[in-house]
Amino acid sequence: MNTRRKPLTVLAAGLAASALALAGCGGGSGDGGEAADELTPVKLQLQWFAQAQFAGYYAALDQGFFEDEGLDVEILEGGADIVPQDVLASGDADYAISWVPKVLGSIEQGAEITNVAQIFERSATLQVAMADSGIDGPEDLAGKKVGSWGYGNEWELFAGMQQAGVEIDDIELIQQAFDMNGFLAGDIDAAQAMTYNEYAQVLETENPETGELFQPEDLTVIDWNEVGTAMLQDAIWADTQRLEDEEYQETTVAFIKAAIKGWAYAKDNPEEAAEIVTGAGSTLGQSHQLWMTNETSKLIWPSTNGVGLIDEAAWDKTVEIAMGTKNETGATIITSEPPATAWTNEYVEKALAELEEEGVDTKGADYEPIEVELQPGGN
Repeated sequence: MNTRRKPLTVLAAGLAASALALAGCGGGSGDGGEAADELTPVKLQLQWFAQAQFAGYYAALDQGFFEDEGLDVEILEGGADIVPQDVLASGDADYAISWVPKVLGSIEQGAEITNVAQIFERSATLQVAMADSGIDGPEDLAGKKVGSWGYGNEWELFAGMQQAGVEIDDIELIQQAFDMNGFLAGDIDAAQAMTYNEYAQVLETENPETGELFQPEDLTVIDWNEVGTAMLQDAIWADTQRLEDEEYQETTVAFIKAAIKGWAYAKDNPEEAAEIVTGAGSTLGQSHQLWMTNETSKLIWPSTNGVGLIDEAAWDKTVEIAMGTKNETGATIITSEPPATAWTNEYVEKALAELEEEGVDTKGADYEPIEVELQPGGN
């Protein structure tokens, strides 16, 4: 395993050009690597702030995997007011990380971008309720106060409800903040949560009835993977028009290849990967960061056909839900099938072939997650 550490170049979106230039001047790894001006500059736009949801990309940067592939990568943090696919479509980034259903709407509105690697094979979205709530599945949400963040995060919930015969008018839909405070206060019966983040926030909180931290048995969760309405989430998106250029094609293969190596590193070295993300500027607590690293790996490993390979059946299911599920206004994500350019396996297949030639395990059939003991407040 390559253990050399390259100084992280992590940039918040929207920094002035001068700041970008300064941040991009970080030296090489100090062990004979190529000078920065010999590398192809690449900007990656994340869909949220620095956290272990993106551990593979930070690990690839830290461990020199991007540099090994001839790339000088800058990671642009996201935020509540940043739409990654818009940043990519406008030419302000070379690649972006975003959920498939969110991007499908942008494509229908004219964004020319392509899914070139489906990194997360499984959905991380849950609906969490207290064990004594009487909520065991989506059919039990009728008459309940149901939390949702909105902003494109709600479609699996709505699809699962509608599949169970529960319409939006049958629930009290609560605009949920990006935390679990409303749920813990009793203002929400079933709250939206990601396995790697908000679910852990509950387990880091003291249960007032026991004086101990909440335990999984104190909760019930609706897992959309089990319900059958899971949609594809974190993927690597590229500029469709630029994919006609041979140099960008080569850069895309190189980027995917290094990113997968980063995710393999995070799988095999979760503690180190969590530390790398913390060093990149994440403010999350140590146990929470490690939990996130571990849970994110579960979304990737084991990989059915190789990390990043887009499964056509899963893509079609996501499109079906995007076209057939209605929100509270009666609208769907998209009204027609996306163009053929919306996804391709061409570049990830090349990356996987090269990685396999190099002896990199791209499927992780023997993957076993670690046990993470959450601490109060995630510290």
